[in-house]
Amino acid sequence: MTTKNETDYVLGTHDDEVARLGLQHRVWRSVVTDCWHRVGITHGWRVIDVGAGPGYATADLAEIVGPTGQVLAVERSARFLDSARERCERRGLGNVEFREADLMEQSLGALNFDAAWCRWVTNFVSLPQKLVENIAGALQPGGVAIFHEYSDYSTFRFMPQRAALENFCTEVMESWRATGGDPDVARQLPGLLRDAGLRVVEIRPIVRTVSPRDYTWQWPARFIEINLERLQELGRVTPEWAADVLREFKEAEADVHSWFTTPMFLEIIARRE
Repeated sequence: MTTKNETDYVLGTHDDEVARLGLQHRVWRSVVTDCWHRVGITHGWRVIDVGAGPGYATADLAEIVGPTGQVLAVERSARFLDSARERCERRGLGNVEFREADLMEQSLGALNFDAAWCRWVTNFVSLPQKLVENIAGALQPGGVAIFHEYSDYSTFRFMPQRAALENFCTEVMESWRATGGDPDVARQLPGLLRDAGLRVVEIRPIVRTVSPRDYTWQWPARFIEINLERLQELGRVTPEWAADVLREFKEAEADVHSWFTTPMFLEIIARRE
């Protein structure tokens, strides 16, 4: 049976979305692992993967912390958790605990973990303050909270500009807001982290500008395709509107002079006092 926790995901939890999230992880994996290494995540650490999804980051974290460490994968979608379990089993990772939980309704508890990793989750929750407080309470003194969250989603831009793709970006942001999310939530995080007893130690903006020849181009390609289907399912756009967006994207992809700028997100690292 499909539950509300499955249907109210912005892009759903179906197999195509699991595959898209895998592509997304591969595109940004080098940025992510560089961050983890700079923070110092290593053998023996206990790390929470907040909003673990299908477990791509979960598995990578589990390999880094090793058999003496632990990863707690927290995810509210049962379908995503099943995928995460299978992924970790295939890679022979026995140091992962899976917890089905909605952190808008449930507490992580005082776990005294070393670190928490949270990517593109705060953008979609109705109460980011509650999520941040939940994460802070689960860390030991000196523990580290790491966030990758959008701060200026409107930088999702194609060059040359194309009207339908501009409208697509606007509609994506509006669809997130309609479910209680905030596409630019990272702007709030420094204040929320301070109020939760965390000290921000570093903030880095992350954005890329790529051509159709770059691997990163596959990220907007899959995102646009799946999001157009989802927006139609939700009754937010017409098939004609979606067809215009897809046509313009194909034109951009075939144009050797095209460039795409990814929506900017912030890497925020904070430490519990």
